[in-house]
Amino acid sequence: MLRWNARRFLVISLALLVSACSLVSVEPDLRYAGGGRDHLYDLKQWSFEGRLALTGQKDSWSANISWDHQPGSESIKLSGPLGQGTVLIKLAGHMVTIDHGDGQVETSSDPEQFVNQQIGMFVPLRSLRYWVIGLPEPSKAFEATADGFKQAGWLNEYKQMQLANKESMPRKMTVMNEQVKVKLIIDQWKLDNGRAY
Repeated sequence: MLRWNARRFLVISLALLVSACSLVSVEPDLRYAGGGRDHLYDLKQWSFEGRLALTGQKDSWSANISWDHQPGSESIKLSGPLGQGTVLIKLAGHMVTIDHGDGQVETSSDPEQFVNQQIGMFVPLRSLRYWVIGLPEPSKAFEATADGFKQAGWLNEYKQMQLANKESMPRKMTVMNEQVKVKLIIDQWKLDNGRAY
């Protein structure tokens, strides 16, 4: 009798749990909307933490990424599992500095070409500064698509958006052309006021 009551209690508890779960509202996925984002050009400071996968015609690699934007400069930290193989890229104006973390620091006045030499793939760093926040680079023409835009021979697709300080910011995005594909998953944003989202 006791065994039957325990079994009955378990079945009823599970049924209540399943029905309770079905009543919990789930926030729908946010979709990319190109319109109404121009005010994000005025963001003075932002940063994010996430994961990056880069695939070229002959090579591919992945890393954790931390990107910190300040007025006039970008600081991009790439690291492997447990912080191994950390590389720090700093971009200020037309100058780029790459610190490999082993005392080897290199500087160039041609950021895209320099990064291309370092990783064997062309990545449009200056444009990417805008693309990661869901905006086309303001000085170049672009064509809107259903979930992003095309600009300078690159297709930007925003697979999933997330709320950060009431702003719709990228969560999953892909930037690609015929030679290179960049996948980015952003786990956490910090916008102007310094709070993490």
